[in-house]
Amino acid sequence: MSEFWSGRPILITGGTSFIGSHLTDALVAAGAKVRLVDDLSSGRLGNDAGHVDAGAVEFVRGSVLDTAQTAAALDGIDICFHLANRHGGRGYVDRFQADCATNFAADGIVIQAAHRVGAKVVFASSGCVYPLHLQRDPSREVRLSEDMVGPPYDADNTYGYAKLMAELTLKAFHRHYGMRAAIGRFFTVYGERGYESHAVTALIARSFIDQDPYVVWGTGEQRRNWTHVSDIVSGLLLLGEKVDDATSVNLGTTEAIRVIDAVHEILRYTGKAPRIEFHPNKPTGPACRVADRSLATSLLGWTPKVAFADGLRQMIDWYYATKNPDAVRAAMAIEERRAEEAK
Repeated sequence: MSEFWSGRPILITGGTSFIGSHLTDALVAAGAKVRLVDDLSSGRLGNDAGHVDAGAVEFVRGSVLDTAQTAAALDGIDICFHLANRHGGRGYVDRFQADCATNFAADGIVIQAAHRVGAKVVFASSGCVYPLHLQRDPSREVRLSEDMVGPPYDADNTYGYAKLMAELTLKAFHRHYGMRAAIGRFFTVYGERGYESHAVTALIARSFIDQDPYVVWGTGEQRRNWTHVSDIVSGLLLLGEKVDDATSVNLGTTEAIRVIDAVHEILRYTGKAPRIEFHPNKPTGPACRVADRSLATSLLGWTPKVAFADGLRQMIDWYYATKNPDAVRAAMAIEERRAEEAK
């Protein structure tokens, strides 16, 4: 691990989240002085409890929508990893537009507060900023490169436009004020501590509770760059070290995995053989979302280390070892109910 992080004061917004907690682990290991701010609306303090109890991490419970609290959280900070946002899986992005719109305000508050104290922002963006018209044909594998985001914009719902507007704001602040910033565009992150509202976790959960018929949203032909959380964290750290000019960089693997292929691997590995039932009426998102990661390689020297098959098996082992079937059934029922209520 680079000496760059040793003793450096860091803020992670959304620090108890799936990705945020893994980033916390890495920064603590690197010797950074870490502060977390999270309202625990989706994050789990248990993800970081060991660090907090040991005094290695300062935890502030609060919302980045609170301007005074956000300003206080940024006091004395050199680099802010801004991960806090309203988020969820495909059903959330498609159906909870008002919730996603909250991100416009949250991102603006964090960026303004960071600018006032001279802190750098490393922003967690998304493949959702890419034009949807490039991602409609599952048989046509378009590698999405960073320069494809530009007028005319065609982002993925309110969630994608909020990410896009935050990117444009950071670029403007760098251009006009010299603000230090870096932007990582995530491509479908999975791994330990993932939530059942996201695709890979939900697919594993259905196997875990012996769902039969086993439900797959869409036709199963959708292609994704599922990227392990450890690779996302390594990319974020490199962005924090090497990029100050608000450049946007894809953080995604080169593997284009069909949903149905992920399903078959999960069922094979777990020894389950349910009848698979496709629900094409459910939200599925773009037919094919695949990253071009050449910029990440040339600019950061970043190469994903975890192949999807390996990361998937590792995640299944974690899930089966740590989860309770009744609790998972309840969580899945809540997700289904929320999806129905949002129609």
